[in-house]
Amino acid sequence: MSTLADRDHAVLWHPYTQMQTAPLPIPIVRGKGSWLIAEDGTRYLDGISSWWVNLHGHAHPHIARRVSEQLSTLEHVLFAGFTHAPAVELAEQLLALLPARQARVFYSDNGSTAVEVALKMVLQYFHNQGQPQRRTFLCFRDSYHGDTFGAMSVSSRGAFTQPFWPLLFEVEFIDVPVPGREAAVLAQLDAALARPEVAGFIFEPLVLGTAGMVMYEPEVLSEMLRRCHQRGVLAIADEVMTGFGRTGPLFASALLTEQPDIMCFSKGLTGGTLAMGLTTCAAPIYEAFLSDDKMRALFHGHSYTANPVACAAALASLELTRAEACAAQRQRIEAAHAAFGREIEGQPGIRAVRHRGTILAVEYDPGEGTSYFSRLRDAFYQLALDHHVVLRPLGNVVYLLPPYCTTAAELDLLYAVLRRMRELVLDFLPAPTLPEYLHD
Repeated sequence: MSTLADRDHAVLWHPYTQMQTAPLPIPIVRGKGSWLIAEDGTRYLDGISSWWVNLHGHAHPHIARRVSEQLSTLEHVLFAGFTHAPAVELAEQLLALLPARQARVFYSDNGSTAVEVALKMVLQYFHNQGQPQRRTFLCFRDSYHGDTFGAMSVSSRGAFTQPFWPLLFEVEFIDVPVPGREAAVLAQLDAALARPEVAGFIFEPLVLGTAGMVMYEPEVLSEMLRRCHQRGVLAIADEVMTGFGRTGPLFASALLTEQPDIMCFSKGLTGGTLAMGLTTCAAPIYEAFLSDDKMRALFHGHSYTANPVACAAALASLELTRAEACAAQRQRIEAAHAAFGREIEGQPGIRAVRHRGTILAVEYDPGEGTSYFSRLRDAFYQLALDHHVVLRPLGNVVYLLPPYCTTAAELDLLYAVLRRMRELVLDFLPAPTLPEYLHD
């Protein structure tokens, strides 16, 4: 009798996977809290919230109850010409929490589409304003905003997108203003903003996820947004990963003194329960689409736009996220990450430790160049699985982004795996070369 993994291998095609050489996938049959339980009963600690989506733990009873109630009331209705209470309530609650500039909500179904909506908002905003020549976007090098064509265009050019480069629209890349590089990056920004065709600046606020959890400070980002606004350039905050408490506050943009014009959300939006995307914008952007001319409308939509069940899941997750108990969980994880970072920083085999909120990244130093496809990356991945932990290393960078319910003992297991990875790196390092006078 075939196992679930064998049946999977016969019919499925997995993301970011070379199907010819990849081992069989691990079949998961249920989840509880921070744990995933496999078909054979093996338990795996989910150290990355299953691609950053799960906030409160798997199969959370409060979210499950709210989803069940919604399913027995209304499962779906088209969102063109119709509406429903969960969509209205979610928009009302989010706008009350977001920076004051945000005034309207546009629903989609994942992070890439939330970004696509934002890009189209910017381009058509200037088209409706009689400035169609403004079509260039500014982006950070090493950024990632999704896998649809617009989202790929404003993401770093790399191995994952190389087959599509001829089809991506041109953008202007600037460096990430990491500590010590702020003045140089501001100079790059000023040079880019001198071009009259620049329309928008899209960024991951404070943390670039797939770049290796590269982090920079809110002060320099606020200054960048201020300079963009001086030139009439619209700012898009991609909070798909950073939203809903990951960086400390509910939203990374809350730490800014200059606010974005457009914001993108997904991943933690529903607490990891259902697929959903959401884009918000400031009132002037929305108003630029209002006209007696129907051709000035935003012609974008998805079959499952504002799905009521997904909205119900998001409302339930948001209720949990806003509770004092969740804030205490996030503070506890943040403090534990900080303590562990202090412990290992500067040790042999450690190049850097980065930490913000519930995100911890350890950049290991194997003494050679590394990449996502490196042998060390695969060794890290397998080492974690051998210790019953799910991690997804980014080359020589290993990050933790656990569900907020993760206990102190579970965090200790994650840290133990990171310590073991340091030992693995030391094994990878070449033996030191002896000076000539010490040779026989």
